[in-house]
Amino acid sequence: MAMNQDLRNARERYEKGYLRRANMLDNPMEQFDHWLTEYSNLQVSDFNAMSLTTVGKNGQPHNRIVLLKGIEHNGFVFYTNYESDKGKEMAENPFVALTFFWPEMERQIRIEGRVEKMPESDSEIYFRMRPRESQIGAWASPQSREVDGESDLNERFAEFEKKFSGINEIPRPPHWGGYLVIPKMMEFWQGRPSRLHDRFRYQLQDDQTWTLHRLAP
Repeated sequence: MAMNQDLRNARERYEKGYLRRANMLDNPMEQFDHWLTEYSNLQVSDFNAMSLTTVGKNGQPHNRIVLLKGIEHNGFVFYTNYESDKGKEMAENPFVALTFFWPEMERQIRIEGRVEKMPESDSEIYFRMRPRESQIGAWASPQSREVDGESDLNERFAEFEKKFSGINEIPRPPHWGGYLVIPKMMEFWQGRPSRLHDRFRYQLQDDQTWTLHRLAP
């Protein structure tokens, strides 16, 4: 059956805020931390969700939602399966992009940079913090690979649950750990009426300082 949905009149006025150059911090990581704190105070579900874009061998970009799990002085931390599609793509091409969209505040943040694996010690610490079911799930799920059905995953989970029965501290799978996205560009967008949105871009220079410019929306 053919689909025919007219979304031309789906629009918002965007009247919840504005951005001014004088109010923006010199360091975009500090600016991000400030915005994230404001957003988390709204107690929105999955406030740390972000879109991660990777690029495969054929140049095809792939996009999915992952959860931000930490902010370092020089980047953004998330965790996943190294053998997943995104893990393989990041091993082949370390250049990635992140996007945060916060409709409750009419804000968006775009980030472009290079990704690298977190030290194993950091991955070990975070893995021990995860719920036991999530730890077992990291062992049981052959992420991004075809499975016969839900029962196959349930059986694999049961197998590892039995394997680790009586073991207080489940070891971290060697195929699971953290990544750090080190930004080269960060762009902050605030919705404004008449589509005259406020948009500022930070760009990292060779001397590791940041420039900041206003862009047309």
